[in-house]
Amino acid sequence: MENKKSITHVVLTGGIGSRLWPLSRKSQPKQYLNLFEGKSLFELTVERNRNIADKMMVVGNADNCHLSKIVMEKSQLDYVNIVESTPRNTAAAIAFAAFASQPDDILIVTPSDHIIDAMDQYEKAIKEAIEKAEKGAIVTFGISPTKPETGYGYIERRGDAVISFREKPNQITAMNFIAKGNFLWNSGMFCFKASVFLEELKAFQPEVYEKSKIAWDNNQEGQLDLELSLEIPSISVDYAVMERSKKIKVVASSFVWSDLGSFESVYDYLKSKGHPVDKNGNMAIGTKNFTAFVGTKDTIFVFTEDANLILKKKSSQDVKYVYNALEKEQSTLLN
Repeated sequence: MENKKSITHVVLTGGIGSRLWPLSRKSQPKQYLNLFEGKSLFELTVERNRNIADKMMVVGNADNCHLSKIVMEKSQLDYVNIVESTPRNTAAAIAFAAFASQPDDILIVTPSDHIIDAMDQYEKAIKEAIEKAEKGAIVTFGISPTKPETGYGYIERRGDAVISFREKPNQITAMNFIAKGNFLWNSGMFCFKASVFLEELKAFQPEVYEKSKIAWDNNQEGQLDLELSLEIPSISVDYAVMERSKKIKVVASSFVWSDLGSFESVYDYLKSKGHPVDKNGNMAIGTKNFTAFVGTKDTIFVFTEDANLILKKKSSQDVKYVYNALEKEQSTLLN
């Protein structure tokens, strides 16, 4: 009987979600907020993939691993817990998961803070990606765009071959991408054999590979040493491998996908689930208090106990500037 390859779902839980401040804080990043029909994005990610994979790994950090643990205990799933002492970006985070796997294990790597619907399309895309990964490809998932979104990166493709990865575009460039018809949103999800990823990382970023391996070899029950971690160059997986490897294939899919990276995308999601919006398109988030909007349109009011945010929906990408200003002041409002 053929030995079944193990399929591991690797969840990356780093990231603070600065564009969702004041809801998202360092102590409670956006992926742990129970905003989504009483569940968090992290919990939805775990549930979505539990039938697809045989194993689960959570790559988190010292600040958030206790939040992941609460969700994992609730879902009653066994998992490999990898705790970074300090974030070293996605190339290292994924390397740790690959080092913790068998060479032929297939890893499905996903962020923990995305909304996905149309599960039949999603499962079809995953199945296609696993087939390509078994043949030695590093697979990235591209989403058929529904609008010229400026908050996402794009993948230019010909069939399943990737021509280029593009940074977040401005409005005119995004409209050109949509018009050309061979551009997909870059979902930040990947699928590959552990050994294939490590070979490519070693070829293109030998220092990230070596330093990550030393840190992993010295882990204590999945906990990584701070001094050894600080030696690892902080590089995203996109720069380290995706934009350089010749083994990249893209699976194009039309499952409903959003990284909920801004209040505009949270607004759209909540509205689709029946959250109240007034006749001028205004929405209050985080409060049951009666909230009246006078003389404003498409405005979002975000309430928390110690900070409120009022923004035009179309300016939601600019919330990060508020976050950055508070960070400069070392404000406790980010904690």
